Amino acid sequence: MIDVLVVDDDFRVAEINAKYVGKVPGFRVTARAHNAAQALAAVQRGGIDLVLLDHYLPDQTGLELVHRMREQGQGTDVIMITAAGDVATVQAAMRLGALHYLVKPFTFAALRTRLDSYAALRRTVDRVGGRGVAGQEQVDRIFGALRTTPAPSSPGLPSGHSEPTTDLICRVLHHAEHPLSAHEVAAETGLSRSTAQRYLRHLEQAGRLRLSLKYGDTGRPEHLYAWVAP
Repeated sequence: MIDVLVVDDDFRVAEINAKYVGKVPGFRVTARAHNAAQALAAVQRGGIDLVLLDHYLPDQTGLELVHRMREQGQGTDVIMITAAGDVATVQAAMRLGALHYLVKPFTFAALRTRLDSYAALRRTVDRVGGRGVAGQEQVDRIFGALRTTPAPSSPGLPSGHSEPTTDLICRVLHHAEHPLSAHEVAAETGLSRSTAQRYLRHLEQAGRLRLSLKYGDTGRPEHLYAWVAP
């Protein structure tokens, strides 16, 4: 699970954002804060993977908080969620290492897309990190994991198929280093194996995925799926 700190001075907005986070598989809100001091204390206690951070806080701006975190050696990841849409603030957030910048008001789908890309980034770093040294291909894969544009999917989804779930599965396969089984896709996305299998079958038939068979000792082949570049 990815542990999230939600920071917003508006208690109602913080509650809404926390509920949104709780709806995304693999994420959970472990703390909330309504000012910079509370947020910094929560980060210092440890156990926070990601901060969803408002910029307009009563005691400090969100960017001032991030600056203090970095000065103290706190490398906790940050996604800005704020009504501040001026270019100077956006640039400052980038320079301080914010991974995404979401402008209020936003939809659940917009937040989920960014959380999904963040989860993909963590998975990619974990895979590449085991090698010790990353080559250009691995570096490109790490940076590419943060893209938020949904992966292409076929038009006319069958009944019972949703666009966000289709995009999520496409994103997982797009960033995978090798073909994945339905069981592996289910584990990566938080879906059930049967649901993952249903979407994989549709995407393979639509030409978005390539199916290969892996034969084992049982004689029944394992179905493996790989991304097909558009």
